[in-house]
Amino acid sequence: MQTILLLAVFIASAPFLVRAPEDPLAPLRFLAGDWIAIDTPAGETGSFTFKLAVQDRVLVRSNEANYTATPERAASRHEDLLLIYSENGSLKADYFDSEGHVIRYAVQPRQPNAVVFLSDPGPREPRYRLTYTVASDGVLIGSFEIAPPGSPESFKPYLSWKARRR
Repeated sequence: MQTILLLAVFIASAPFLVRAPEDPLAPLRFLAGDWIAIDTPAGETGSFTFKLAVQDRVLVRSNEANYTATPERAASRHEDLLLIYSENGSLKADYFDSEGHVIRYAVQPRQPNAVVFLSDPGPREPRYRLTYTVASDGVLIGSFEIAPPGSPESFKPYLSWKARRR
């Protein structure tokens, strides 16, 4: 009788014991959508999209930047892909671009609407930091910084941009 009572209590409480799986990408959902670069220098355009994929288990950023020819450089187009995912309880990202670069990041969500992507320090490789923050006016502010090999915390600005949702 006691066994049946315990079994009945367990069955009745089972729905409360089973927790819905957490969404590891929830802190990054502020990035989702289509974005267009604003306040760019003359002759430069850019846009990117953050989309959920693989049944909402991966956040994919597709990016393109176009540069018209100037006396100093030929016209060019840059494309890259960033895959953000959860692995063993940690957020990670892998970056690939049209110039052959590959960067592996640890992803660190910050206060609401901010995230930092930080590459692993290598003994002979630079370290990279990619940051996104949404300003109070809804503008997405991005920056990409590089630290030289052997100085993993001495980041110097390389690129910065602003974007609005389309």
